[in-house]
Amino acid sequence: MIINSNLSIIAGEISEPVLHALGHLKRDLSESLETIQSQGESQGDGSLTPKLVLEEDNAHEAETYTLSCTDNTLTITASDDLGFIYGIYEISRRFLGIQPLWFWNDQKIERPGSIEIPEGFIYRASRPRVRYRGWFINDEVLLADWSVDGDPDKPWEMAFEALLRLGGNMTIPGTDKNSRKYRSLATRMGLYITHHHAEPLGAEMFIRAYPDLEPSFAKHSDLFIGLWKDAIKEQSDSRVIWNIGFRGQGDKPFWADDPRYDTPEARGELMSRIIRMQYDMVKENDKDAVCCTNLYGEIMALYRDGHLEIPDDVIRIWADNGYGKMVSRRQNDDDPRVYALPTEGDEGRHGIYYHVSFYDLQAANHMTMMPNSPSFIRKELTECLSHGADDFWIINCSNIKPHVYYLDLVAKLWQQGDANEAHFASDYAKTYYGSENAEPVSKLFSRWPEYSLKFGPHEDNRAGEQFANHITRMLATNFVVDRNRPAPHLNWATSATTFRDQIIWYKELVEAAANNYEQYLKECETTTKALSDTGKELFKDSLLMQIKYLYYGYLGANLACESMLLGLSGEYKKAFYQAGLAREAFLSGDKAQREREHDKWRGFYENDCEADIKQSAYVMEYLMSILRAIGDGPHYWAWQRDVQDSAEDRKVTLLLSTTNHIKDPELFELMKLRRL
Repeated sequence: MIINSNLSIIAGEISEPVLHALGHLKRDLSESLETIQSQGESQGDGSLTPKLVLEEDNAHEAETYTLSCTDNTLTITASDDLGFIYGIYEISRRFLGIQPLWFWNDQKIERPGSIEIPEGFIYRASRPRVRYRGWFINDEVLLADWSVDGDPDKPWEMAFEALLRLGGNMTIPGTDKNSRKYRSLATRMGLYITHHHAEPLGAEMFIRAYPDLEPSFAKHSDLFIGLWKDAIKEQSDSRVIWNIGFRGQGDKPFWADDPRYDTPEARGELMSRIIRMQYDMVKENDKDAVCCTNLYGEIMALYRDGHLEIPDDVIRIWADNGYGKMVSRRQNDDDPRVYALPTEGDEGRHGIYYHVSFYDLQAANHMTMMPNSPSFIRKELTECLSHGADDFWIINCSNIKPHVYYLDLVAKLWQQGDANEAHFASDYAKTYYGSENAEPVSKLFSRWPEYSLKFGPHEDNRAGEQFANHITRMLATNFVVDRNRPAPHLNWATSATTFRDQIIWYKELVEAAANNYEQYLKECETTTKALSDTGKELFKDSLLMQIKYLYYGYLGANLACESMLLGLSGEYKKAFYQAGLAREAFLSGDKAQREREHDKWRGFYENDCEADIKQSAYVMEYLMSILRAIGDGPHYWAWQRDVQDSAEDRKVTLLLSTTNHIKDPELFELMKLRRL
């Protein structure tokens, strides 16, 4: 059988999700194969027009399919929409060469005239290892401000398409307003919908609906229940995994806003009552509805200590700590690291909430890949499966593009139940960077975790870009506000009891990280020059860009430490200069990512507002102003004379000022010229 652009599709009544996938297949055919003029049942060369037939067979397991080829006809046999959808995307991958992450990795599509499928070909897909599996598009600050071809919804469609191509079937389609805005699109594409643990049942948050009222269930239970009923009705046309619970308004426990619940017993009693109430509401609407609840953060302690009652058929969702380890997450300075997987006696259904991207204003990764290794992730996730957590996997993927390497790995695990991490980097590099580039690219990807900063004693204590930016800004703010006391909120990371010792502790870490990333960057730049055109631009867009972001971030952090230590010693002019160098480094990190905004990616990194490396530069600029005020104020002429005037003129002080005062960045540039 010869597949070409004239592939004729034959099916009975087609659902909207399957029709959507067929539309993508038609696009793939037009982009990957040359157009051939059709002449009725035969083509221009006299051969028969190839056919694709969709054939329903209820004997197939849910979400599985069979591809077969006979008599110039390619047939997909399946029993449900997702089976047909996965079969359609498999045609695109297997025969047209269009990979699951083609959009996010700018895959260059080859255009042969046609593709030959041997007569008698047959492929039977097995059911994925995890029942419900998908992405939580969370902290989506880049996607929210970006559009493709002027269409702000297109990035979300491409995200859902990639998820389906990777075998996913479920999504939390954004946070807060976005989750409600895009759940219809996700449904139309065939995905199950589920919900943020802070937005039970996908309902509008109480404080958004009633901003003038206290968010207390005790005072306004009728209004909460009304929001939940509205949410159930609004999603009646979607397939939903109903998240039930009552964590609170925002990413915090409800008792933070309602101090009357001041004991574990009181908190557990209210949560248990609400969970049962929501469960009954959902089941009344649909007796076969699937429900889940998050054992996240402080909620897990209530469950472990026996204060939380959950209906037997509700999926319990366990969470990693944000760094890929299945222990409870750190809350500010408290890091109890409670084991977060079902143990013997934990009956029922179980799943996980796992972070490939995390945001904690401490040390996590959001703009760059996970700093831990594929082998570490494989070990954690296969252990989840061995403990029975195979009903539900929701993966926090934030803005997708920075994390595609690890998202691909996780998809292999949710499909097959395991993955050969030794081959993973090589296969990934070959798929997206080209066979000729596979060896050098995979080698550099494999070395990524080796260069990451280790900030604590545990295997998962490896830092992303937030450690370079948030901690720097915390220390710089403390220098400005009260440098006679230690900076608050750092006890999770250091036992230092003075501000100077905190800076010294931090400097030792970030200086080593800057040196490591500088070495890594040199290796990547050398490799870039040797890559063929197939993968060179993608390499610049992905690994090379992220290493630059990290290198300049940690370089800026180290220079900021030097500045603050000089400032504490009273050497304010030198401190000013070092702060200026730090500012330059942070701006170079921002420039490195913005320079890779070509073609459809224009504006993608513009709203980097969580790690926000440019904000680190702004804070350094403010630190420069404070140092200048201390060391050169109140007249602000001495430092300017030092860099503008000749040695002879500096000795003559009949006039304090001979020119207008210059701004801090201008003064810094003059200092650079004078090599202060």
